[in-house]
Amino acid sequence: MAQIIFDEQPVRLANGLEGEPLDIASADPANFHALISGAAAPETRLNAQLFLPSGQPPPKGWPVVLVVPGSLGVAPSHLYKAELLVPAGIAACVLDPFGRRGVTSTVANQAQYSFAASAWDVVAAAGVLAARADIDAARIGAQGHSRGGSAVLAAACLSEKMHGVPRLHSTYAAYPWCGQQFLRPNVGSTRVRSIIGDRDEWCLAQQVQGYMQAMALLGADATCRIVAGAHHSFDRDTPLELVADASVAPGAPTVYIRDDGVCVHPASGEANADFTERELMLYGIKAGYGRRGAHIGSADGLADVFHGDMMAFWQRMV
Repeated sequence: MAQIIFDEQPVRLANGLEGEPLDIASADPANFHALISGAAAPETRLNAQLFLPSGQPPPKGWPVVLVVPGSLGVAPSHLYKAELLVPAGIAACVLDPFGRRGVTSTVANQAQYSFAASAWDVVAAAGVLAARADIDAARIGAQGHSRGGSAVLAAACLSEKMHGVPRLHSTYAAYPWCGQQFLRPNVGSTRVRSIIGDRDEWCLAQQVQGYMQAMALLGADATCRIVAGAHHSFDRDTPLELVADASVAPGAPTVYIRDDGVCVHPASGEANADFTERELMLYGIKAGYGRRGAHIGSADGLADVFHGDMMAFWQRMV
């Protein structure tokens, strides 16, 4: 589970493709209410690597997919997405949300920074990409994995709830944690797809299905694929292994978020702008849903299933 920390040097992929380092100005809001209300939040900066197809870009620029990792940070499997996308004529930007925050992993403690901050990372990176002449601002997609999957889904909703937020063309949420969801997940014209295995021990497939259905009922092109026999991170194409310190509570009740970003407690029904993600997660743990240890990895052929589905989705953006 080697983690890759980006710095200001170009990253070279296994196929020889060299990235361009990007500097992303983001922020660390305490929760979604703080973010949506415009409350002051500590600034933070992130590193990313942009990989462009060869040759002259199209007149309006290249379509691009922002790749957002999960709780273990950037892994070789995330860079591999660029190796698949770029030859298909799609630029890839891999985001490192951990390095400059000084975070190494969130598997044991997801509250080191908020999920609202993760969503804003996506928005901030999309804004940087949209400002480039070689990128088509109308064809910016985001692919998130696990915690990153939660981030891209929330970012798609934020364009309908906040003024001036760039709209994502499409989002691909890989085994996203959907334990908190916007009550009205209006994503406008953003196309959404989620994919998750039916043996995932970190995230509940039923919550993912429900979130996609809620988006579809509001008019979105939102779909979900359940992959039989697949565990969490089944796109890594690595043997199944136990992450012993993982703190998970996949069966905990869903926390809903109002349009103003205020969370609703699942048991009391109380809506409180001061609720933090940490205390709501602790509720799920204390209610008996929490446990330590969960598996990641893949069985033979399942990574190919993932990448086939992924590329079929993104090739529709070209």
